[in-house]
Amino acid sequence: MQRFEVESLALLPGQRVQAKVLSHEPWGLMTSIEGYEHLGSSIDLFQQGAPPPSHEQWPELYPVGSAIDAVVMRISREHAPAWVRLSIRPEELQAFRVMCDFCLKSTILSPGGDGLVLDIRSNDGAGATTVIAHRECLVERVSPGSVGQQARIRKVGRP
Repeated sequence: MQRFEVESLALLPGQRVQAKVLSHEPWGLMTSIEGYEHLGSSIDLFQQGAPPPSHEQWPELYPVGSAIDAVVMRISREHAPAWVRLSIRPEELQAFRVMCDFCLKSTILSPGGDGLVLDIRSNDGAGATTVIAHRECLVERVSPGSVGQQARIRKVGRP
């Protein structure tokens, strides 16, 4: 079985990346992520918060070929090809917040935050999905008899 999503598993929501602007589209920017050029990626400028600059300003603000700082918002891996949605919002570059899939409260996925990313895959076929959780929300849902796993969840990614 060929798994189209494998390369994308190296990226996590909340991860900062460098993106190269490939083209301007009616909705935003087609990009390429440095080190992950085989993955598709984009920035929807209409979902960046404040009203976006006019389409005529995009070439000046985001020249084709320029590199911009971005943060991974979401990775679609349900079907080929895997696709990465990026954000360039300054507040998300500092602290990327999303909703915990367990308690539906905000969690921070940026380094130092309290959120975890769970990539869910199956041996039955290609494709994957992602679940976001507060560290403690996940610990609460692991069986109390699985003490070692609870300890590992609390420690993962921390010194």
